[in-house]
Amino acid sequence: MDLREALREEHSKRNSLRIARYIGDDKDRFKELMKLFLANEDIVTQRSGMVLSECADKYPHLIKPYVAKLTDNLYKENLHDAVKRNTLRIFQFTEIPERSQGKLFDICMKFVLSMNEAIAIKAFAVTVLYTISLKHPELQSELKLIVSDLAKHATDPALKSRYNRVVKDLLKQEK
Repeated sequence: MDLREALREEHSKRNSLRIARYIGDDKDRFKELMKLFLANEDIVTQRSGMVLSECADKYPHLIKPYVAKLTDNLYKENLHDAVKRNTLRIFQFTEIPERSQGKLFDICMKFVLSMNEAIAIKAFAVTVLYTISLKHPELQSELKLIVSDLAKHATDPALKSRYNRVVKDLLKQEK
């Protein structure tokens, strides 16, 4: 299967699942998908995000070698929301290596504090922040203050709920 052409064919869950099944647990096929995702080729990059997310859910070991590249990718200017959203969604459930945690924490904090980021990006970012803070308890008090304040001012009910859940979980960590 030509992955680029398959992604261009159609934007649907059905097509994404078909491509993800084709990739399966194959490291070479996954590597090809990662190249497309990181290539910043508008439609192909956006559509590959859903496939990448599906593959990472089923075969989390495939994503590990790419955590640093995916983290660095989040720093690119004018990155499409689909790329940020799918990357952060994956990072919610991925073991982040120590060497990538600081950089990922910084960019997630930027996303959470930004007035211009989409709700899903903020929601996934705050979960990643919480997960990293579990390994670095010294970050938890500052994170709790920031997220508590964000929860007070959040207008979207889903985002407010996510913020409140993170604050609640951080409070449990204190005890």
